[in-house]
Amino acid sequence: MTAPAAQNAFAPLRRPLFAVLWGATVVGNVGSFMRDVASAWLVTDLAASPAAVALVQAAATLPIFLLAIPAGVLSDILDRRKLLIAIQVLLGLTSLTLAILAASGGLTVSSLVALTFLGGVGAALMGPTWQSIVPELVPRGELRDAVALNSLGINIARSIGPAAGGILLGVAGAATTYGVDVASYLLVIAALVWWPRPKAADDVLAERFSGAFRAGLRYAKASRELHRVLFHAGVFFACASAVWALLPLVARGLLGGTASFYGLLLGAVGLGAILGALVMPKLRARLGTDGLLLFAALVAAVVMAGLSFAPPKPVALAALLLLGLAWIVALTTLNGAAQAILPNWVRGRGLAVYLTVFNGAMTGGSLLWGLVAHHLGVAPTLLVAAACLAAAGLLLRRRALPKGETDLTPSNHWPEPLTAAPVEHDRGPVMIQIEYRVRRDDRVGFLEAMARLADERRRDGAFACGVTEDAEDPEKIVEWFMVESWAEHLRQHKRVSHADADLQQATRRFHVGPEAPVVRHLLGLDLKPAARD
Repeated sequence: MTAPAAQNAFAPLRRPLFAVLWGATVVGNVGSFMRDVASAWLVTDLAASPAAVALVQAAATLPIFLLAIPAGVLSDILDRRKLLIAIQVLLGLTSLTLAILAASGGLTVSSLVALTFLGGVGAALMGPTWQSIVPELVPRGELRDAVALNSLGINIARSIGPAAGGILLGVAGAATTYGVDVASYLLVIAALVWWPRPKAADDVLAERFSGAFRAGLRYAKASRELHRVLFHAGVFFACASAVWALLPLVARGLLGGTASFYGLLLGAVGLGAILGALVMPKLRARLGTDGLLLFAALVAAVVMAGLSFAPPKPVALAALLLLGLAWIVALTTLNGAAQAILPNWVRGRGLAVYLTVFNGAMTGGSLLWGLVAHHLGVAPTLLVAAACLAAAGLLLRRRALPKGETDLTPSNHWPEPLTAAPVEHDRGPVMIQIEYRVRRDDRVGFLEAMARLADERRRDGAFACGVTEDAEDPEKIVEWFMVESWAEHLRQHKRVSHADADLQQATRRFHVGPEAPVVRHLLGLDLKPAARD
């Protein structure tokens, strides 16, 4: 008997569009891991210096820190399908250049670092853009399973790509390995071209980069639900990063393994992630969202503590299998929570902020645990990190993740603003005033509702807001908020969701009087200096 779609981890794969794009992405990621293996190996041939090897690694990851949020902006203001195709073309040309240089013997450390950095730019642009299209491919009820499948796909690629790249590199050389990567991008491009995504109508209110960047940061600053997700992600990944930072030392020093055994450990993580994707729906039904994160924290903590005692190699492999399961549970839970609370207009920017926190926590945590291990040793550091992660899991359990069940689709219930003459879109700032009449006995409840509404105003584009009372008539209360331009206010009309409409209705119920609250739109004027004699 087949489980209902909402309870079946693989339900999204029944949808041809998601299945085709998911499969193409897995192949593309396999090619990327093959490319990374070839580059990491080639740099050891070109220069024996550890600094050169580290430079290549830094060139691959630095763009993610520099470009994650700008990439999120681009994914929100450009056609996501076209942007993804352009990214694949960039990555394909990068690997093609690597293949040509490798075949001709013209590859140097400098060119390898530069091309690796360019590949990192593509990866930075790809992350938030690819995650942003997921809600377009599956219904809302299957979103968390789709996110889990995306994480599963990355782990499948991580399990296959390095091994396949190493074999192909030894048999056919670097040029062929890079060439296979180019072919994988062509497959992804073909899938994206096939995607029958409806063409968006021309939008005279389309955001520009700088304004969209500021709007995204304002949303992230004002969204308390996003703050909770970011807090959970930062704490969890900062603690859990210890096992990834120290795993090579664990494999070599504590477990006495070789490079091949280290590869087996990573393969066990990938296999555990596959297992995790299979059991996620049942775990979610039993534990709930917050219980899942606690489960992941406790399992990962037990694995870290167990590794510190240098177990036999088979036991270590079994432990890494559990780590992979816990890791995909945590990634899927937090990423799914972020996806569920973000409206489509700011989805890319919100996910980019999440990815920045994730990468920052992993990087900062790795540096911290590496420093601790330098002073305490690897085994004691793993025990300390395990205790921190277990404590963090219990702490986070007390601060629930947002459910993400509110309706974020546009309500379109705001009437078009009345103006005496057409207003230029770039004119601003604009102050919107809404005049209420509120009885004295209702003021406390009104202000509480207004505080919730103020967060919504900021999320949807206001850079300042407040509430004032009339000194002559205290029951006359005026809400005001300011936006950068007339175009930004018109965008607010399109951004207001059904959940926002409910907040506004909760405020308006305190208004008394025969007429609706009065709304005014005030346009900024430039002050002219007085003429001098």
